[in-house]
Amino acid sequence: MNKISVLFFLLTMIVANTSYAEEFSLKSDDLKGQLTEEQVFSGFGCTGKNISPSLKWINSPQDTKSFAVTVYDPDAPTGSGWWHWLIFNIPSTAHELKKDAGNLQKALAPKGSTQSVTDYGNSGFGGACPPLGDKPHRYIFTVYALNVATLDANEKTPPAMVGYMLNQHAIGKASIISYYGR
Repeated sequence: MNKISVLFFLLTMIVANTSYAEEFSLKSDDLKGQLTEEQVFSGFGCTGKNISPSLKWINSPQDTKSFAVTVYDPDAPTGSGWWHWLIFNIPSTAHELKKDAGNLQKALAPKGSTQSVTDYGNSGFGGACPPLGDKPHRYIFTVYALNVATLDANEKTPPAMVGYMLNQHAIGKASIISYYGR
């Protein structure tokens, strides 16, 4: 190898390692491989506490103008999955959601954020509640880094429309998957 090839190879390795070290990531002290009764819905035959978990994200893309967080169950027997939480217009200065931020009455969500209607028909967090005897469902917690400060949506915007807007404006996303069956 000539000196230019070696220099190019070393530079490529440094850039690759730097990019890997700064990967956009979502973390939670409350989520593990299985959801707990805290994250289970209270209703529809489920008797959980319906508390949204704490979530923290790091290393967001440089041009992020806002964030959004969703919880989605692709295994729900609906033909289109089930949206459990949609919160968006989270300011770019925020990098976490506190435990129970999905409870609208507690006002723990970042100022300026919007929580829209879920497939339960209400705004805010709606925990897991798969059918009895069904295989454990996947609950995908995703943070989106967006290229707009606000979405043209409100608390009554249907989940699929919010999902469409999120995917149109996402410049990065990170997820955690937990399971729950009953």
